[in-house]
Amino acid sequence: MATFFNEYFGVTADQVDDYGAFNISIINDLPLFIDPFLLFNSNKPEYNQLHSGILRYIIFLRDAVLDGRINDDLEKAWFYFPEVKQNWLGFSLQGNGGSGLGGRFAAALRANLQSLFANFGRETISRGSHIEKVCLVRDGVGRDNISDFTTNLVKDFLCSYTEAFTVEHIDPALRRKVWVNKARFNYETKVWERVQYDLPWLEDDFVLLTPKDILTRDQNWINRSDMIRDFEQIPVAIPDAELRGQVFNYFESVLAKPKNRLPSQRERAEAAVKTLISFPQLVDYYIKIKEDHGDEAKDISAEKVTETQLIFDTQLKHLQQNLATHTGFYTVTGDTYAETHQRLAYLKDVIENKGGHRIFYHDGVPIQRESDLQILCRLVWFGSPSDVGTEANDGRGPVDYKISRGALDKTLIEMKLAKNTGLERNLEKQLPIYQAASDAENGIKAIIYFTTAEQARVEGILARLGILGHKDVVLIDARNDNKPSGSKA
Repeated sequence: MATFFNEYFGVTADQVDDYGAFNISIINDLPLFIDPFLLFNSNKPEYNQLHSGILRYIIFLRDAVLDGRINDDLEKAWFYFPEVKQNWLGFSLQGNGGSGLGGRFAAALRANLQSLFANFGRETISRGSHIEKVCLVRDGVGRDNISDFTTNLVKDFLCSYTEAFTVEHIDPALRRKVWVNKARFNYETKVWERVQYDLPWLEDDFVLLTPKDILTRDQNWINRSDMIRDFEQIPVAIPDAELRGQVFNYFESVLAKPKNRLPSQRERAEAAVKTLISFPQLVDYYIKIKEDHGDEAKDISAEKVTETQLIFDTQLKHLQQNLATHTGFYTVTGDTYAETHQRLAYLKDVIENKGGHRIFYHDGVPIQRESDLQILCRLVWFGSPSDVGTEANDGRGPVDYKISRGALDKTLIEMKLAKNTGLERNLEKQLPIYQAASDAENGIKAIIYFTTAEQARVEGILARLGILGHKDVVLIDARNDNKPSGSKA
């Protein structure tokens, strides 16, 4: 029942770690992605070369756009990319599939290169150029787009990096020589070429490893949210007093000033975007600020990667071992409704009484996002004879899980954090709608709380709705302050 790369491919976790790679799940994407700034700011020449290669391709696209050489066919050849799902990293809550980069991304990138950033590659304010620049002002190119684009542009490196580990450590029966499309761009022929590599083989596709020191989580170091939130600090960095005055004057002129209240955060953000469009050099000043604090990016990203590995790898393995040793979690029988109740009962017992709550904590702080909870539960649930779908949407909105064995046996599960501000609405309205849409007879709600206050809140909600103590509402106590010690658990 392999869940992670090392387990399936017969190597140790230490071998993967010593190589510098992240030990990925082969069941579900984990919430990490390559941050191109970590390539730029690295002291490793090979990473700097990768960043230069990314810039070279962006400049190639910029020149083609400005020269008017892009037709529909070339746009698809040069701007469209599949998601590199084989690295098992990213934003998918089910499996490792994604939409890739298509027409919307191409249109936004072309517009940005043609108008706001025609000087890409010739900046004089910042120390260098950055691919993140094209997503900072206009909508249409987001964090996931930059992640997919960056991964595609360093695909040859990722394949070669994985190949070196594969040849040295992985049994030939578990690897194949495969042709990888769009692996390397030929600037003489202006064509993306496919290249053959010897790579790990999982069922019907190859697998890629990624170095931990180029990964981050949540946001790129250079990102739109920070720029907009801290916008008013950017003009302060402008040495030209006249330009600085013009920027502040323009910002104040476009800032909405409602009567009897201060401008809202949204109104200030809208004014900031208008100012950035009118003074695009501000983007370069923002990037320079981020460059000047570049060492922080390395430290913060390393901490985020460590936290992700601890929760989704180390602590998850301990929970799985606990479930396998002390319960029948992985051998339950019955229909999906009975299976789901048995598994949740086992999970509840291990979390509440056998130290399993530790999976949810890092440095004493519990997980903050329901998406992390859903990924964890998807990985724990692996091994079921049922089909486990995440975020199943049968017409009226997504549900966290649909456990099914054909069309006639379905059970829906909502996995929620007790602190969720929409919890009461969800409990009252959503699940019955999902049941009707999926033709599922059964639905179960599992709610995890981390504090006594969260416990009181959720119990109050359940009491108001008249479902406190209902068998299909499973409360799981993951508090860290009332659990037995490891020796007693």
